[in-house]
Amino acid sequence: MQETLLETNLSLPKQEKVFHGKVRDVYFFENDLVAMVTTDRISAFDVILPVGIPYKGQVLNQIAAEQLDAVRDILPTWKINTPDPMVTIGYKCEPVKVEMVIRGYIAGSAWRAYKNGERTICGVALPEGLKENQKLTKPIITPTTKADEGHDENISREEIIAQGLVSKEDYELMEQYTYRLFERGTQLAKDRGLILVDTKYEFGKKDGKIYLIDEIHTPDSSRYFYEDGYEEHLAKGEPQKQLSKEFVRQWLIENGFSGKAGEQLPKMDDTFIQQVSERYIELYEHITGKTFQKATSHNLEERIEKNLTKYLSEHK
Repeated sequence: MQETLLETNLSLPKQEKVFHGKVRDVYFFENDLVAMVTTDRISAFDVILPVGIPYKGQVLNQIAAEQLDAVRDILPTWKINTPDPMVTIGYKCEPVKVEMVIRGYIAGSAWRAYKNGERTICGVALPEGLKENQKLTKPIITPTTKADEGHDENISREEIIAQGLVSKEDYELMEQYTYRLFERGTQLAKDRGLILVDTKYEFGKKDGKIYLIDEIHTPDSSRYFYEDGYEEHLAKGEPQKQLSKEFVRQWLIENGFSGKAGEQLPKMDDTFIQQVSERYIELYEHITGKTFQKATSHNLEERIEKNLTKYLSEHK
């Protein structure tokens, strides 16, 4: 197995603080810049799994970087540069405490809720008679609160505004951006023979303006189906072939873990870890249309620190 990056403890010029998230380590600097290191950690059901996935960090970082560039005409983004295959450097923004989840199809957690009898998700009414993975009449936004720890919680548009999590004006603008970003992501996926099923966007504010932050259209933040065979699988009630993290969630569920208290995490063996890695690389190649170039996986933390230090020294 290749070396994986599970944690970082970098020492960088003008570094102020570091935040260790579920998958990313974010370094903050004096000049209102941040460096986001995408590790090989993998989380499911808001639990960080104890193993790393080879090349996952590189895949996520490079997909997100390319996709952020592809939406710059819609709104400003936080990204400035990618000084390392696993690192993006950009503007520090004040994160909005809401994640904008948008769904074009009923799948994943939305389907699980629907199957259990729920007909309203985040204040959005759903019709009777839907089938798993069916396309919705039009995309729906099902926001969640953005938790620093633990589970993100579903929340309605009305609750967000009433609680003052976001101003009405900003929320309406975020909604507009979310629909436009999903439309762009859907077209980019279609160009590559994929269906963008659902995804999430995160926003922040800088100098009074809303920016797109974090990652977009990656297999950690999005669900993709293959366009070829979609209708046939749907008609037969068969699972869709998908390129997303959902298959890891399904594997965990089948092995007795769904994030509930008292459940034991199953052990992921080397064969399964390699399969997960290959899935991530497969999605990279489908969504970008490029052959994945594996960066050196030796002394990853040392390489990242060297590349970031060089970049920060040259761009003071």
